[in-house]
Amino acid sequence: MTHDRPLIAAIIGTGAIAHAHAQAIVDLAPRVRLAAVVDLDADRAQAFAQQFGADAVYSTAEALFAAERLDLVHVCTPPQTHVPLAIQALRAGVPALVEKPTALSLAEMDELVAVSRETGVPALTVFQHRYGAAAQRLIRLVREGVLGRPLVATCETLWHRTPEYFDLPWRGRWEVEGGGPTMGHGIHQFDLLLAVLGPWSRLTAFAARQVLPTDTEDVSMALVEFDSGALATVVNSIVSPRESSRLRFDFEHATVEVEHVYGYTDADWTFTPAPGHDELAARWTAQPSDEPSGHRGQIAAILDALAAGEEPGVGVDDARRTLELAAATYASAFRGAPVRAGEIAGDDPFLRSMDGGAVPWHPVKTRPEEALA
Repeated sequence: MTHDRPLIAAIIGTGAIAHAHAQAIVDLAPRVRLAAVVDLDADRAQAFAQQFGADAVYSTAEALFAAERLDLVHVCTPPQTHVPLAIQALRAGVPALVEKPTALSLAEMDELVAVSRETGVPALTVFQHRYGAAAQRLIRLVREGVLGRPLVATCETLWHRTPEYFDLPWRGRWEVEGGGPTMGHGIHQFDLLLAVLGPWSRLTAFAARQVLPTDTEDVSMALVEFDSGALATVVNSIVSPRESSRLRFDFEHATVEVEHVYGYTDADWTFTPAPGHDELAARWTAQPSDEPSGHRGQIAAILDALAAGEEPGVGVDDARRTLELAAATYASAFRGAPVRAGEIAGDDPFLRSMDGGAVPWHPVKTRPEEALA
């Protein structure tokens, strides 16, 4: 695949998040063209297609894949449809870019991993915070080893949602959304945490439903140990009136931190070298950028990879590692015990669902040991 022609894309689902995908496609023209959109709501789909210049509208994914020759399909539907639609795309030979969360369970994620490997077609997850200029710079410096060993990190997603936010029938329900802020909100921040620090080894967590009218948690907290020996705290909340997304990394030779809400630029980052390592500040500021983090950065990187015949990010293995951290957070919180990476396997109920049948505030199963009996 080369740059001789625009890559052809389609979007399935034309709700709120689809606008970010479509705008990125428009911004990246002529490298990519939005050929078609799919939505069960014909009027909404037509209006969306007209707004973003799509040529065709379909009511089903089956009709889309039968009629169009695509290089990439964006899956922007509610979470419970992500894996079925992505598998349909892969079997049609079309790489799929799936909004988070990729899957509702590790078992479902493993099904997607298997189909991607069977077909040789990539299934990708939207984790756009990896692709801001500062995050890419940080990842490069970590890989070069110039910051020294990672020691301590803090990852906070402190957001606020009102009860009305959950009026949509697919929000706040384990079987439809997969979880609360651990799955739907904080996952972007702790995915970037994992992208910087690498594999995690074990964690201990808590989760609670503090005030919101949901089946899922509205707060979770975890203490995470990484293979490198680094320790991190991860907080996910949607009951915090002053909204903030914050990551802080303390390495041997520097502290690197960012605070933003839904997206960052270089201006949101702070780099503090340790005494005796002032030369690192010049490495940090060597290639400044005012480009905000967002869908466009990740989609541009995907287009580069597809055009070069390379594997795009974020692929199924990376996405599974991030999803496993979410599953382990729930398993540890609801069982009251630490969880090691790779431990959720076999017939573990947390492999099949994020709640594991063990939610303490569930009206029927009130204790983890009852759910596991």
